[in-house]
Amino acid sequence: MTAAPPRVVAHRGNSEVAPQNTLAAFEAARRSGAHGVELDVRLTADGQAVVIHDDTVDATTDGTGALDRMSLDQVRALDAGRWFAPAFTGQRVPTFAEVADLLSGWPEVDLLLELKGVWSAEQVRPLLETAVAAGLRERTVGQSFWPETVEALREADPGLRRGLLVLAADDDLLARCAALDVEMCNPIGSMLEHEPDLVRRFHEAGLRTAVWTLNEPAQWEAAVRLGVDQIITDRPDRLAGWLAGRSAAAMV
Repeated sequence: MTAAPPRVVAHRGNSEVAPQNTLAAFEAARRSGAHGVELDVRLTADGQAVVIHDDTVDATTDGTGALDRMSLDQVRALDAGRWFAPAFTGQRVPTFAEVADLLSGWPEVDLLLELKGVWSAEQVRPLLETAVAAGLRERTVGQSFWPETVEALREADPGLRRGLLVLAADDDLLARCAALDVEMCNPIGSMLEHEPDLVRRFHEAGLRTAVWTLNEPAQWEAAVRLGVDQIITDRPDRLAGWLAGRSAAAMV
């Protein structure tokens, strides 16, 4: 039996055609045919969850400074679209609640929710309550590079699916995944180049895997050959088309 093709996950939305981690990027991801969106969440100085990758606002807004020293009102006053293209002037750094509300109307789109930095269970709970209220819990995987944050996700909601993001595979990786009781272990793409048996090992351990961030057909081909479950990409429209073309060619 032919293995199912990997699911397409839009990295920070469709971030090649719209400013990353904005409502415009998530709308573009849905229209691209992505099966899911990946996004990053951080807390402002007043404890509000906003969707942004960096710990400063410098790269993706017209402002400067550390996010965790800014209030939500200060962050919301920034323009998060003009840096990308004039057409996106006026895009804001969205709150997680805004994105959850958007996704609530798209039942076909899953959520890969990355928490940046170390969070406590008390900080995580309001975030997950927002996801539950929007009807997203069953299609959400919460993930982080920080094991402490993955633990906080488990404490806040033991039934929530969780993932661990990794940059390297040490001898303790599978044991660490087991201890954290995660469903997914999600590696950077270069790990698969150096350890081509990694996906097989994940699957044998009962783990699914989403590899990031793959933007070129040669990378997609290698990932499909290794049997990854999901591909995280800045180019979800191109990946969806590439997968469709590949499947059609296999049927000829």
